Amino acid sequence: MAAAAATGDSIPSTTVLYKAVIVTMDSHTRVYRNGGIVIEDDRIKAIGQSKEIVDRFGAVADKCVDLKGQFVLPGMVNTHVHTSQQIGRGIADDVDLMTWLHHRIWPYESHMTPEDSYISTLLCGKELIHSGVANYLSSAQEKMRISVTCFAEAGGQYVSEMARAVELLGLRACLVESTMDAGDGLPAAWSGKTANQCNESQKELYKKHHNTTNGRIRVWFGVQQIMNTTDQLLMETSKVSKELNTGLHMHHRLSLVVDTKKVDHGTATYLEKIGFLQDNLLSAHTVWVSDNENTPRSEAHLRSSALYHLLRASSDIFAVDDMYLASPINKVSEVVTRGATDPTTLPAEVVLKWATINGAKTVLWDNEIGSLEVGKKADMVIVDSSSWTMAPVHDRISNLVYCMCTENIISVMCNGKWIMKDEKILTVDEGEIIAKAKHTSIQLLQRAGINLPKRMQYL
Repeated sequence: MAAAAATGDSIPSTTVLYKAVIVTMDSHTRVYRNGGIVIEDDRIKAIGQSKEIVDRFGAVADKCVDLKGQFVLPGMVNTHVHTSQQIGRGIADDVDLMTWLHHRIWPYESHMTPEDSYISTLLCGKELIHSGVANYLSSAQEKMRISVTCFAEAGGQYVSEMARAVELLGLRACLVESTMDAGDGLPAAWSGKTANQCNESQKELYKKHHNTTNGRIRVWFGVQQIMNTTDQLLMETSKVSKELNTGLHMHHRLSLVVDTKKVDHGTATYLEKIGFLQDNLLSAHTVWVSDNENTPRSEAHLRSSALYHLLRASSDIFAVDDMYLASPINKVSEVVTRGATDPTTLPAEVVLKWATINGAKTVLWDNEIGSLEVGKKADMVIVDSSSWTMAPVHDRISNLVYCMCTENIISVMCNGKWIMKDEKILTVDEGEIIAKAKHTSIQLLQRAGINLPKRMQYL
């Protein structure tokens, strides 16, 4: 492919990509074997058969690029990313939830500085662009990586620093501040905040960052989880997010609601009873639900037989919080061991839909991203299937889901600009980010007083 523009420069006003396998993920699930696509500024102007596109636009385009049979996919959407945890790799593995929270993650995050958050978000963005995010809780054994152009932050302290990093990276994001006003074990830096203070802080961040960086950044509202929020915070956050027509992100916990709220039913039922469940809610880890709690906006970080029943209950299971597309496929093995034995439950085309158009629906952005259609934003990924990881290609969609790896992702465009070209990220110095992340993470763990247990016998 032709060389990309220098960092910060606009690509030619009209670019034609042709001789490509274009997987549109539109409502008709069209795939062009020999397709062409026209990008004008930040949007898709035309899409169709390669010859037709070249005949119509080739003479007037600023640049025409022969993709020589490479795939063009919509930019993928990661629906649950903890950018602040990127420089904390390995500090909270193989422990129970309370140890994970009270002795690892909360001490770690509560000792972060704004600069730590900025560096962690840059490192996270680097991985998103190259190959997607390695889920912190993933149990999949066979992982296929794909590139992400849009993500939903799960909640952190320093939204302004996240925004600074996202602007530089060139990605698209829904950013969320983590809010808590109750619960045991909160670090001193986080305790004592009222529901009103939490919401005022979120409203200020919304005013400052929402719809900035040419529309690539949106600010959502968020509550961390039910065991650390009062009903007042839950309801006020939900109310304000609806008034501002933005999203709401939270973590779903089942067993804890029985203890913290003194009820005999699940979290989803409790949230419905108090009027919290709205169509702008993204509830992460919504897995352990009863039959009457199955909801179409269940994020697919699925670890139980709930997967089978949710799939049967709704065709709109949305996206993944782990951009290895084969991960949900492998999680079917868990479904099988729990009694659901239908091997057709989760075909490759459904998984691809999760990561693209349904992911876009999850982050309330499907009017502009998630599929390759005229008028939508030019967010796309170029995939080379000629390497050993994908060749030979007998079933294009199956190979994309089961075989595609980091090596196959060669170029990424977001909002009409190349942010990675020929496997090189154009917007940041990758080596510098890694060096800073290593240095920063050591200092952070020392401040937090986290001492990890020794594994095996080091000599």
